[in-house]
Amino acid sequence: MNPRRKFLSGAGAIAGAMATASVARAAMAALPEPVLQTRPDTMPPLQPASGRPYNPVVTLNGWTLPWRMNQGVKEFHLVAEPVVREMAPGFKARLWGYNGQSPGPTIEVVEGDRVRIFVTNRLPEATSIHWHGQRLPNGMDGVSGLTQPAIAPGKTFVYEFVARRPGTFMYHPHADEMVQMAMGMMGSWITHPRAPNPLIEAVDRDYVLLLNAYDIEPGSATPKIATMLDFNLWSWNSRVFPGIDPLVARQGDRVRIRVGNLTMTNHPMHLHGHEFTVTGGDGGPRPLAARWPEVTADVAVGQMRQLEFVADEEGDWAFHCHKSHHTMNAMGHDVPNMLGVDQRDLAGKLARLVPGYMAMGERGMHEMSEMEMPLPDNTLPMMAGDGPFGPIGMGGMFSVLKVRRGQRRGDYADPGWFRHPPGTQAREVAGPPQPAPRAPDATSDARPARAGDTEVRVRKPGPHAGH
Repeated sequence: MNPRRKFLSGAGAIAGAMATASVARAAMAALPEPVLQTRPDTMPPLQPASGRPYNPVVTLNGWTLPWRMNQGVKEFHLVAEPVVREMAPGFKARLWGYNGQSPGPTIEVVEGDRVRIFVTNRLPEATSIHWHGQRLPNGMDGVSGLTQPAIAPGKTFVYEFVARRPGTFMYHPHADEMVQMAMGMMGSWITHPRAPNPLIEAVDRDYVLLLNAYDIEPGSATPKIATMLDFNLWSWNSRVFPGIDPLVARQGDRVRIRVGNLTMTNHPMHLHGHEFTVTGGDGGPRPLAARWPEVTADVAVGQMRQLEFVADEEGDWAFHCHKSHHTMNAMGHDVPNMLGVDQRDLAGKLARLVPGYMAMGERGMHEMSEMEMPLPDNTLPMMAGDGPFGPIGMGGMFSVLKVRRGQRRGDYADPGWFRHPPGTQAREVAGPPQPAPRAPDATSDARPARAGDTEVRVRKPGPHAGH
């Protein structure tokens, strides 16, 4: 993407699209150009070309929204609209989002910046935007009916406030939330510190992602908006594994991962091979005395968490939600337990007759990652994605932290699979299996009684304890 020139398709297309949205030409003349992005790739960090300097973030499978400076004010233009999001190769969803994607682009500012955000509504219903976690005037808080009128279809509202404190925040509608957030309307907001802060350490890699969930039936493309808890697609930035890009680091880099949760449940985020500290959230940076090493941190609904660590262990390290059903794709909730049942080719035959049929395998679910049974159109297998040694058997909220000694600074390209040094990889043991040592039979005494042994009897106190 050319971050400043990926527009609708030139000035004529912009004018046409905004005319469709019923935005007056006079008003359009005063607005920043609406920058759009539809590619699902992780875009390079957007280096600030104007305004105060900062170290930019990388939005996993996303991008940062460009701005223009207008008499010292940083101006952005968000367009709320229907979008098509590729959640993984071969699977696309019809969602709602901003500027061509769901989630919308990340907004990056610096502490003390005065920001002005124009929001154009191209949805079929009214909307608004709440700036989750921000300190701002009450009338800019974005709650329809409470702090402002809702933004009607075809209308543009403007929000303006000073980014008063550094941290990791979000934006999302506060209008018909159940529908609009279930359809994917959300985005990340980063406020960088203006000056060195003793609680905010400089990092070499700074990633941001939002946790979101959808209920899209196999063969469909539009989420079911009345779902409360039984979602079947758990995603990062509206991508599911194997469609989630790896997090790449040079060995020795200090890495920050900013995680926001706008699903209906909590997510214990687990990193292999390293310990991290939770250094902050949407309430700001944590005091040093409130930090400790972790390998799993729970991110509750509506929370942001900043995880920081030194990537000092080379390899391909899993990073995922530790709720096991959150690392699966398009999983049905009525899958029968077929452990020990010899199905032979029954599942494949039934799937040809009953589209979407799927049952647990005879020996567990792992065999599902190796099956090539027919699927409904626009659907992913429950466990998809191959590693260097076969199927990984994961989906959903899963990716890989790839730490390499030779990775160049600022290089986010996938370095490929890790080559383990000799003697550092688990391997099959040659020869016949050895009998496992067993404990003595629990039904017999472990040893014969000996003289001097004392028998101990325990009586629980009760109503007749003294009798």
